[in-house]
Amino acid sequence: MIGIVDYNMGNLASVKNAFEKVGVKAEVVKDADKLKNYDKLFFPGVGAFGDAIKHLRETNLDEAMIEFIKSGKYVLGVCLGMQLLFEKGYEFGEHEGLGVLPGEVVRFDEKKLKGHKVPHMGWNKMFFKGQSPLFKDLCDPYLYFVHSYHVVCEEKYVIGETYYGYKFVSAVNKDNVFGFQPHPEKSHNEGLKVIENFVRL
Repeated sequence: MIGIVDYNMGNLASVKNAFEKVGVKAEVVKDADKLKNYDKLFFPGVGAFGDAIKHLRETNLDEAMIEFIKSGKYVLGVCLGMQLLFEKGYEFGEHEGLGVLPGEVVRFDEKKLKGHKVPHMGWNKMFFKGQSPLFKDLCDPYLYFVHSYHVVCEEKYVIGETYYGYKFVSAVNKDNVFGFQPHPEKSHNEGLKVIENFVRL
């Protein structure tokens, strides 16, 4: 069973529909005590880093997420959900994240964007780095992005990169934790393939 973590920061209906399209039942879960009942967690998100981490802490979902990850079960964080897995974010101030991945989340450097606007919004290509089961049967796909901040982390965790004025990290992996900056649920067939590959881990 797949759990979709609900912390009031995303369009959960579209995520749930995406799982149904690949033939998998997924449930929206907001009760921290129930997270452990799931085989895998999908951690979505749209919004501000600070508001999101505040809500996670107020509902004890932060500790429940960390315990779930420590159990060795798979987690896929998407967009803001990916960013919250890191140690620190700088959106409207400085905020501590869940800290399960080393690194931080910074705003696009507009001086390097060569005329591109913030937010980065629309279709862009992801270039894979190395082998990942998340990318089975895919080759440098075009995926849908909506974000103003991106992850900075050690090279060894990076499994995908994207160019928007300059190269930034768009997919990461450490052990049982995956992070994905674009929205697979909005990325048509190639996005659905990512979701299907996650289900099959």
